[in-house]
Amino acid sequence: MSARRGKETAGKQENAAASFASESASCSSEEDYRYEEVFPGKQRSVEEGEEDLQVALTAAREAEEETRATQRRHIPNIPEAVDDFLQNFLQKLGLSRTLRSFQAEWYGSVRDSVFIPDALTHKRLLLSELAAVRTDTERLQQTVLAAGENLGKMRRERDFHRMQHLRVSQEKSRLVEDVERLRKHYESYEPALLQLRKKHQAALRQKMLLSLDRDRLKSTTKPGFTEKKHQKKTDNSATNIKTITLPAHKAPPPERTECPVSIRVGPHLDQTRSPIPWEDKSPGSFSISCSIKAHELPISCLDLHPHKHILASASDDHLWRLWVGQMLLTGEGHTDWLSGCSFHPDGGQIATTSGDTTVRLWDFTHGCCLLTLSGHSQATWGCTFHSFGDVLASCSADGTVRLWDLSSQRCRRTLRHHSASVSSVSFLPLSDLLLTCSVDRTVCLFDTRLGICTQMLRGHQHPCSHAAFSPQGNAVASCDAHGVVKLWDIRKPSVVVSMNTGPMSGNQVAFSPSGGTLAVAGGDGEVKLLELVSRSVLGLSGHSGAVQSVLFNCTGQSLMSSGTDGFILLWE
Repeated sequence: MSARRGKETAGKQENAAASFASESASCSSEEDYRYEEVFPGKQRSVEEGEEDLQVALTAAREAEEETRATQRRHIPNIPEAVDDFLQNFLQKLGLSRTLRSFQAEWYGSVRDSVFIPDALTHKRLLLSELAAVRTDTERLQQTVLAAGENLGKMRRERDFHRMQHLRVSQEKSRLVEDVERLRKHYESYEPALLQLRKKHQAALRQKMLLSLDRDRLKSTTKPGFTEKKHQKKTDNSATNIKTITLPAHKAPPPERTECPVSIRVGPHLDQTRSPIPWEDKSPGSFSISCSIKAHELPISCLDLHPHKHILASASDDHLWRLWVGQMLLTGEGHTDWLSGCSFHPDGGQIATTSGDTTVRLWDFTHGCCLLTLSGHSQATWGCTFHSFGDVLASCSADGTVRLWDLSSQRCRRTLRHHSASVSSVSFLPLSDLLLTCSVDRTVCLFDTRLGICTQMLRGHQHPCSHAAFSPQGNAVASCDAHGVVKLWDIRKPSVVVSMNTGPMSGNQVAFSPSGGTLAVAGGDGEVKLLELVSRSVLGLSGHSGAVQSVLFNCTGQSLMSSGTDGFILLWE
């Protein structure tokens, strides 16, 4: 290919030289050719030859400078063999002046032109680029090696975790099989457990009936009451239905429209004009004599049977239970947490309040729910029976207190005086006075027959959580969310004693039978005993959570408490 191209180039050069020689011969042969003057219009002489030469040289230099400037601006890409071809061609034709001019302009333009890299420089540039490429290659090789190592490590970890997952899956399958086998084994014992549970409930019911029979035999000698007993036999056991009626001259109508009239006189009402009979004795030292894990969830309320050593508990697990050292009965039916419980005055029934906005009445004889009282729009917080047992009062978070007539199973009156949730409610024994406290930081006394608020006690700076009557009936104790306990004289009314057991809340207060000691269920896990005369405070620690309920027994020698830990503690 290169030889062919060389031959073609030589042929082209010979043709160009021949054409140029023919043109020169034709030009020389013409005789009538006239040369034009370089500077027309001027007469040149021999003397002026030197000046013309200088002018020509100056013009040549200017032209050369212009040519160089033009070449600096633009340098054409001239092949390497052109200059040799032109020099040989001009030398062959004998154009020496043209050759010298060509050489001067050509080599001058080459010297003044931009840098034209030679082979060595080009080699150095290529070597530097090659070194940079090798450096990048080495770096990429190191990166690839590191990535390969990481990939191998991740593959090993993947294999390890895959094996662990396989092992865990096998263990899970084995455990599922074991659980299924245990469930079938448990289902095989379910009929026997159900039968044993029924026998246990029947035995407990029979024991309760015998206890109630003994109570009825003892209460037949009390004036003003008659007792009727009906026997109803079934296939399994006999059920006693007890009804208490008033004397004939005081018998209420079949459907009562208002609260019953109190026919008994309170044993302490004659002392309303006397001072509050506090005992000047210290509460003494209490210690835990018994601890019962009653519920799995917090216990909200305790109540003591009016005649027997039976304790009732209500819990957040939707259950209420009866305890005589051990569990006697369990009641279930509420669909939400229980907030309170209260025994009927005759001891044969119990009322419970719950977060499901209902109040339920339970019968121990039949072991079922007799009534479900619905009317509150929000959760019910507590309930209490009138001394006759025919009226039940309940309080709710809707800010109302409702009086339920159990004979007609209807709400006979709604007390609306508080502006916020009503926390507790309690009747003064053998009276129509009803005590309430509310989140609006007030304590109120209502006349349930008239349905009006007779007294409003103001003084708490925080929401009230509970209030209770003293045994004498002429004082009221209340506690609030910051542990402040106040004792009110309802005859004035005024604050007699104010004590701070905080900073945690006081959840419930209870008077001792003598009225000289006040027990407070503290939110800090302690039961506070307040001596009202000396105003001293004794803390009893035993609960692992907040104490929710506290009460004394009839003699005042025992104290019962319950809390969020689900335990019932008996203090002696």
